[in-house]
Amino acid sequence: MSDTHTPHGPLQGVKVVACSTAQAGTVPYMLMADLGAEVIKIEVPDGGDTSRGTSVLPGMPSTYFETNNRGVKSVTLNLKTPEAREILLRLIATADIFGQNFRPGAAEKNGFGYEDLRKINPKLVYMSISGYGPSGPHADLPGTDAMAQALGGIAEAYSTPGEPLRTGIVSVADETCAILAFGGALAALTHARATGVGQKVDCSLLGGQIRLMGWTLTTTMWKDQNPVTGQARVTGTPSRPGISASFNDRDGKPLVFQLNGGKAWREAMTALGFHAALDQAGFGDLGVIVNSEEQRTALLRLLDASFATGLRDDWVARLRAADIVSAPINTLLEASNDPDVLANGYVTEVEYPKHGKKLKVHGTPWRFSETPAKIGVAPDLGADNDAVLTRIGYSAKEIADFRQRRIV
Repeated sequence: MSDTHTPHGPLQGVKVVACSTAQAGTVPYMLMADLGAEVIKIEVPDGGDTSRGTSVLPGMPSTYFETNNRGVKSVTLNLKTPEAREILLRLIATADIFGQNFRPGAAEKNGFGYEDLRKINPKLVYMSISGYGPSGPHADLPGTDAMAQALGGIAEAYSTPGEPLRTGIVSVADETCAILAFGGALAALTHARATGVGQKVDCSLLGGQIRLMGWTLTTTMWKDQNPVTGQARVTGTPSRPGISASFNDRDGKPLVFQLNGGKAWREAMTALGFHAALDQAGFGDLGVIVNSEEQRTALLRLLDASFATGLRDDWVARLRAADIVSAPINTLLEASNDPDVLANGYVTEVEYPKHGKKLKVHGTPWRFSETPAKIGVAPDLGADNDAVLTRIGYSAKEIADFRQRRIV
């Protein structure tokens, strides 16, 4: 049995059974495990979750499987057998949450649909994750992160004018859906504990991406016009302008700043030493560019040249000293070493005795004053079979027989 399940976190006592793979289907329950829930991950006996073999670096575990499944328990079940299906139903009978991301219709076909499971556990929160959502013309199709990025608008949000739209390398659709599923499941659990009534909660990759587009999507819909993309976003009115823009320093290292109002504009440009030249060029007041693409282009050209005369760290320090929001635009590697990221434990280190080393991993985005989270490691395949099956009433002889017959 894994040794990472000592009581901790605000979700102590919550029991989860998950027949889920990939990323969106596993991260919600990994987050629950971080916060103290007992999460039993169901895997097939031969090989387990296929992502165990994804992105395995020399001398290290799979970055993909480890990131998405740390702190959970692994129980293997061959759900094609009646005995294994009975074991699963026994586990679900005392669970708080059941999660699945089967292809739409597969759970129902195999007897694990919501209507089937609510009969044995009326308080059960049934979490279903799909690609497109439970309704619509493509509800029955499988989905992936790239598909949801493509449909949900994020490719345009980070596009460069004149360049083809492309999906990104970071799985923002999977992760957004997972975080929404995490919140949805716990909201439904709160209701179930108050009323004794469980329910099914549907989340989708596409739905998560649409939510991620936030107020920018609202503006787009109300204007019935695609947003202007590029290095700068100008908002507001001439009397109350705002700008968020990125620039490169003399070494090509990028930074960003964001401000609202004419006073903040003057303070920022003065702190940078740019205001006199900008004022002479007609840009002492930011409001002149709000409704003029020509003026906006001219200002950005001047700022490009100005920022290219110095170093990023200096520009960011000057802006921050003037109380203007500014930051370096980090690469992923820079982000993992950012001093604020490290100080807050958003990235931390975990011992991997099996691999003889300590490795950097995601920390937790929450800090609980009384019930801190605990970062675990992913389980070996079937590591918790004996302990879990014994707990729900199976004898050592029965478990040995299940193992011999490849039921577990």
